[in-house]
Amino acid sequence: MSYSMIAALLWMVVANVRAMFPSKDNHWQFAYAMIAIGLPILVWVFVDHGLMLAAILLVGAMWVMRWPVIYLARWIKRVVRL
Repeated sequence: MSYSMIAALLWMVVANVRAMFPSKDNHWQFAYAMIAIGLPILVWVFVDHGLMLAAILLVGAMWVMRWPVIYLARWIKRVVRL
C-alpha cells in the first residue's frame, strides 16, 4: 500500500474517531482542520493512483464530513438564486 493511501485511510480513521466525542462547537474547528489536511492528501492520492481512487476517497470524505458539504450546497443554492 502506498504512503498516500495510508495517509488517506489514517485521515478517515482520525475523522471518524474524533466525531464520536462531544464538542462545544459541534466539531467545526476540527472540521476546518481536517478539510485543510485532507485536500493535499486527496491531491497526493490523485497523483499516485489516478482519478477513480481519488473520486472514491472524495465521496468517502464527504460522507464523513457531511455537514460542511450540506452547508456548502445550501450556500451555493442561495447564491445561484440571486
